[in-house]
Amino acid sequence: MIKYYAREQGRLKELIEPEVSCWVNISPPFTPEELEEVAQQFEIPLDFLTDPLDIDERPRFERDEGKRVIILSTPIVNPFEEDIDAIFITVPIGIITTIEHVITISAHENPVLNLFLENKVKNFDPEDDQLFVLLILEHTVYRFLNCLKQLNQRRNLIEKELYFSSRNQELKSLLSIEKSLVYFASSLSDNELLKMKMKRSDLLHLGNEEEKTDLFEDIIIDNSQALQMANMYTNILNGTMDAYGSIISNNLNLTIKRLTTITIILMVPTLVASFMGMNVVLPLENEGQGSFFIILVISLAASLILAWYFQRKNLF
Repeated sequence: MIKYYAREQGRLKELIEPEVSCWVNISPPFTPEELEEVAQQFEIPLDFLTDPLDIDERPRFERDEGKRVIILSTPIVNPFEEDIDAIFITVPIGIITTIEHVITISAHENPVLNLFLENKVKNFDPEDDQLFVLLILEHTVYRFLNCLKQLNQRRNLIEKELYFSSRNQELKSLLSIEKSLVYFASSLSDNELLKMKMKRSDLLHLGNEEEKTDLFEDIIIDNSQALQMANMYTNILNGTMDAYGSIISNNLNLTIKRLTTITIILMVPTLVASFMGMNVVLPLENEGQGSFFIILVISLAASLILAWYFQRKNLF
């Protein structure tokens, strides 16, 4: 689906045909034939449009005869989430700038681009391609930070449930969060390298535009903070899962120890009854029914003494 947008009276307006300095947004569904038509229409290499569709494409930028493509990783909710799948994944979006247009493309519906489509971004104008690219970078970082907060809140809730439950579902949920954090840490690290290279090579030709240069530096700092948060949450989660595994192992050892102690205590009456039931002459054999109660008292006394001993040694 290929749509064209321009800014009129402070709001984004959809166009029927592309105009100079408009925004061209390519979102699913679309066909390879449509991409070839766009490449020919705007005179850009077809690779600029197809590379961002690969979910494993790493963040990078490329130049070709005045055209530039920036491939950036952004977080989205995993559309194929199962029990142990990541809650969030990262997918690339392509930002292509030409002399007259800005083109964006993604293989998935992207929450960052939707903010622009819904007129929720201030000071946004497709005519200013430099600011447009910077705003996409900025709101991508904000999206990462928001998703990280959601993951951390979910982790806190699951940790509280783990104190009262030993089900596998909580562990599966923690595993899903851990996978999301791994995706985030990797993508944020790649995005940071991309932005540093963009700044060093002055890809956006910011020159002496102090306001935009300061905005770009703030974006790099925010990206670095998001990366630190992702690494910190990953370390906390790993520590939580290790601690929970140790707790489960310790509880299992305590349960086995208690069962073993109970088994030893219950073995005493069986042992006494086995001796008294042997086919040999034993004391109290001619005492009639009174011998049964004597044997019962001996068994109980021995069991109680053994239980008291185990209790004193903190083995019960």
